[in-house]
Amino acid sequence: MTPLAPSELVLIRHAPSLAGGRLAGRRDVPARLDDGAALSRLAGTLSGVRAVVTSPALRCRQTAEALFPDRDRPEDARLWEQDFGTHEGLAPGELPDLGPLDRAALARVVPPGGESFADMVARVRPALVHWANIAREKGPVAVVAHAGTARAGLALALGDVPVALAFEIAPLSLTRLRCLPDAYSIISVNQTA
Repeated sequence: MTPLAPSELVLIRHAPSLAGGRLAGRRDVPARLDDGAALSRLAGTLSGVRAVVTSPALRCRQTAEALFPDRDRPEDARLWEQDFGTHEGLAPGELPDLGPLDRAALARVVPPGGESFADMVARVRPALVHWANIAREKGPVAVVAHAGTARAGLALALGDVPVALAFEIAPLSLTRLRCLPDAYSIISVNQTA
């Protein structure tokens, strides 16, 4: 792995969740942390991180604790995963068939009682901008959160919300953004240690 950039925002998706293959979203399910070797390798690659922040979700807090046991890990509620409303807890085969949608339409779909991906990006964006500013001032910042949060970071860097839905974000993977004075560049996506 290339060394962390001085002004880098490292978006870390939490370890695999114990959600039984069901949509977790806002459900507060624990993480599966049994792959100590993978966690240790990932922690080693993140040794240059200056600050750590986490989503309040249990799976994120547990992952952050495993990766950064001796660090302060404040929570930022804006980093929660997308709210899937009544779809929370459903298995993939139980989700309603939306028919053919382009990415722009898919980004605007609001599950009953939830929020669209576009709404989630709008909610997460100020948090990412805040932590990116800290990265510019103090050095690399690790954000331990969700696949949707990493996609929101990609939307920020690309200036395009729907295109961010094209990215798959694996558990315990890094999405690395270089925080430039007035823009972001993507260093890597879905990077594992």
